[in-house]
Amino acid sequence: MEFGSILISETAANSENPQDVINSNISIVNLMREEKIDDENIHEDALMSYYLDYYASQCREGNFAQFVYNSGWNKELNELIEEGLQILGAEKHLALFQEQSKKVRLMSSVKLAKFLKGKLEGVNPIRDLLNNGTAFSPEILGDENLVTLNAEFLKNHPDTQILPVEAIFELLEDYLEREITRN
Repeated sequence: MEFGSILISETAANSENPQDVINSNISIVNLMREEKIDDENIHEDALMSYYLDYYASQCREGNFAQFVYNSGWNKELNELIEEGLQILGAEKHLALFQEQSKKVRLMSSVKLAKFLKGKLEGVNPIRDLLNNGTAFSPEILGDENLVTLNAEFLKNHPDTQILPVEAIFELLEDYLEREITRN
């Protein structure tokens, strides 16, 4: 049975920092996974937001090549990210993702496999090809802020419940029909 809500803590929802809303969603998705709730039973838009943040943080830390390398270039994940960028209306991010993805698709499977099995650091012409210096640059993306778009999506989603942390635990405990150990 799917858990039909996206849960955000009141503290995060009231924060001035939009990343706090995303981090709240990430923490709750992680808690659900720790409590053995399968991804199929977690709200699909909560997961989409979770993976959009993963994509964005990988690109911010090490550009597009790091995302490709660390994600293993997973088809389902890529489709989810592309769909998520469309849903958020992140047109410039979507265009960049599609442009960069095309470079990977044009690569031979042997070359991609070699890249994924090798080291990301050091001399790496494939990494350098994927990191053409444009990922997340203001020249390409203008003022389109993926963090803000993602946080607003979560806060304004019709299935979002903004609750105190204790109420979130209680809701999940009702769903699981057992107590969750609090850290």
